[in-house]
Amino acid sequence: MEIKRVTTHSDLKKVFEIRKEVFVAEQGVPLEDEFDHFDTLDNLCEHILVYYKEFPVGTGRIRVAEGLGKLERICILKPYRKFGLGKAIIQALEEIAKEKGISRVKLHGQTQAEEFYHKLGYQTSSTIFYEDGIPHVLMQKELITDLKRS
Repeated sequence: MEIKRVTTHSDLKKVFEIRKEVFVAEQGVPLEDEFDHFDTLDNLCEHILVYYKEFPVGTGRIRVAEGLGKLERICILKPYRKFGLGKAIIQALEEIAKEKGISRVKLHGQTQAEEFYHKLGYQTSSTIFYEDGIPHVLMQKELITDLKRS
């Protein structure tokens, strides 16, 4: 497994292909809802790609929103789930948050993945709400930074 920060249009295209497969084809999210103005290579957010046996199979992004790191668009192609790649994506995004000096992160987790996020230290902080017909909850986590350890 390898995790790579997206810095080229070629890699960003791979991100889009994975998201289109998972969110649009598999989960039925309308194409026009899946992609937004944060899907660029500028500094609005950072995208990552996770590779399994040299094949890009997962992605996620992080951006700063209201002083928090907001983890978004986290997904893995169906045949590659259960290899620990989701945990690796979350940890990589959390490390980017720490590099930016952010000590708290949040995400809109699909309810079917809520327990996965709980195992990674996230706490549910909302009731169920719907995005594109899919039930979600707001989840948050306080990051342990080097400053907090000393």
